[in-house]
Amino acid sequence: MKLLKTSFFSAIITFVRIASGFVAAKVVALFTGPSGVALIGQFNNFISIVLTFANGAINTGVIKYTAEYENDELQLKKLFSTSLKISIYCSAIFGVLLLILASSVSQLLFKATIYDNPIRVLGITIILYSLNSLLISILNGKKQIKAYTKVNTAGSIIGLIFTVILVFFYKIIGALYALVLSQSIVFFVTLIMIIKSSWFSWSYFNQPFDKKMARGLWDFSFMAIISALSVPVSQIVLRNLLINKLGVNAAGYWQGMMRVSDGYLLLITTSLGTYYLPKLASLHTNKELRKEIFQGYKIILPAVLIGCIILYLFRFFIIHVLYTKQFETMAELFIYQLLGDFFKMAAWILSYLMLAKALTKLFVITEIVFSISYVVLGYMGINFFGLKGITIAFALNYILYFLTMIFVFRKLLFNKDLCGSII
Repeated sequence: MKLLKTSFFSAIITFVRIASGFVAAKVVALFTGPSGVALIGQFNNFISIVLTFANGAINTGVIKYTAEYENDELQLKKLFSTSLKISIYCSAIFGVLLLILASSVSQLLFKATIYDNPIRVLGITIILYSLNSLLISILNGKKQIKAYTKVNTAGSIIGLIFTVILVFFYKIIGALYALVLSQSIVFFVTLIMIIKSSWFSWSYFNQPFDKKMARGLWDFSFMAIISALSVPVSQIVLRNLLINKLGVNAAGYWQGMMRVSDGYLLLITTSLGTYYLPKLASLHTNKELRKEIFQGYKIILPAVLIGCIILYLFRFFIIHVLYTKQFETMAELFIYQLLGDFFKMAAWILSYLMLAKALTKLFVITEIVFSISYVVLGYMGINFFGLKGITIAFALNYILYFLTMIFVFRKLLFNKDLCGSII
């Protein structure tokens, strides 16, 4: 599976995701305004955290080991069966917790208990979301990119349909229900894709729980848990800071900027997830790793740079098309957000080595340190520069992260004769 081929299929996923995501964002902006966009962003971050725990945070490990055991049927059966049991057990536990604590969670996230029912529905359907994540990880690890593309495309379209209908009738609470329900429905699409695969047999999923395999997944689970906590939690803290300092509309402008940023970078992040993680996991020599990384830089960074320039030049047009005139304040956020995006992608090409090679300690340290630094820089930026200070903090944080990744992997990047450890 070549990078360009993967990028082609990723482009399909990206186009559908961007189109459906921006249409959904437009609908939400029209019917709920900046404050609604902010609250939905808050709930999105919470869902990201919960769903990581709900399947034991094993997705990355499943992708890595599925690619690594590609030709070992016995190990794959142990992997898939153990992963299925972990997903079921964890989603059952967290589903019950959400049902019990729905009102408290609503108060914590939204400062109101009127949104507790979407949280309860999340608790009921979370097992479907968890199983869907597991099956998608298997497709990714097996490099079945066409099936992976179909599933992700279906998820985007279903999410758009749910969002448009529910937001039209129920405004903010409808958008929350749409976030909860759409990916649960996609599970059935993914299940059909898996069953139709040439390799599929129920024997892959009904083997006994394997403790050794579970321990192997734990390193990746720990990394995923740290990532799931650090990024969304830092965003929740900064969003609350914006709300307290500048008002809920300011948080909505920032959330709108983040949606634009995440949208145009989908092609890159999807390619990294579907290509780089299984690819780097399957490579064993430093020469192969170095070649793959530099190939990524040659293809990805020019594309990101062109995207940044286009978005900046057409920023007012983008705001008017995707949102409403209420969001024009967003224009001042573009320059620093796009600068941060460029260095974010530059850093991620290297940071995927930590996931692919299970460099757990290094990953945990960098995730925690740079999440804390983002919050600290964000706090300082908002106090000194107002709303645009949060994007200045974003840019500065990823410049520092990129420089750190270069330092950490300096031997791999600059020593062509390196043998043994990649660090």
